Amino acid sequence: MIALGGNAMTASDGSASPADQRRAVEGAMGHVAALIAAGHQVTLTHGNGPQVGNLILKNQLAADVVPPVPLDWCGAQTQATIGMLVLNALEGRAAVVVTRTLVDPRDPAFLDPVKPIGRYFSEEEARRFEGLGQSWRRFERGWRRVVPSPEPLQILDAPAVAALMAAGFVVVAAGGGGVPVIRDEQGRLTGVEAVIDKDLAATLLARTVRAAKLVIATDVPQAVVGFGTPQARPIGSITAPELRELKAAGHFAEGSMGPKVEAALRFVECGGDQAVITSLENIGAAVTGEAGTVVRN
Repeated sequence: MIALGGNAMTASDGSASPADQRRAVEGAMGHVAALIAAGHQVTLTHGNGPQVGNLILKNQLAADVVPPVPLDWCGAQTQATIGMLVLNALEGRAAVVVTRTLVDPRDPAFLDPVKPIGRYFSEEEARRFEGLGQSWRRFERGWRRVVPSPEPLQILDAPAVAALMAAGFVVVAAGGGGVPVIRDEQGRLTGVEAVIDKDLAATLLARTVRAAKLVIATDVPQAVVGFGTPQARPIGSITAPELRELKAAGHFAEGSMGPKVEAALRFVECGGDQAVITSLENIGAAVTGEAGTVVRN
């Protein structure tokens, strides 16, 4: 299972025009294709932050003309769009599953939305969107929409992913953490305005389909202890208990490396063979344990 970070879906400067996204995905799939050619069975998941941000901006700019679509719709749209780019780049036997992730409507995250999404706006504009029922908070650079980020409980479409894997397909699934859904009091599924951490969802999917290895591809070659200090040092091979201790000591920021470390730990602690955190360029060597931060029991 390879979890591709947002850097694999946009240009190096973060721009996300259609042409930029197509070139970025084609470049990322070059590394994936090399793994497939080497005989590895690969399943992919990916981030979608910039793409969802673009859709949200369109919603906001056109809010007085066209009713904004909910966030779960934006997630589903970006899963399909990015998936289409991946299919075109890989050709061969590849398939995309628009994937739903079940969350608990009683999750404490729904009471305290803290996950920022979209662009920065002025206070006046933020107040206007609050009138549409959205939550906004002030940050150093301005006002930004915030949404809940609940814990992923179940990848509902994992059976479809497993069936396609068994049939020999390279499967793209759970993009952006999956479309968040809850069950209402009647047991019906409905989407919710939330964002699921893509790395935690990748771990859950990897465990569900019994992947042997999880590779979390990001924009740095390794996790680092003491990041930003003179004592900074990259982490190579490490046991899960050792890495858990470092995380508890506060070495990994929650807004960046923290969720990736947590995802790697959960995968290994729940029976996975090995999890690796590394850069996109190193995923080939990461699969063989020769690059990145390699987490093992």
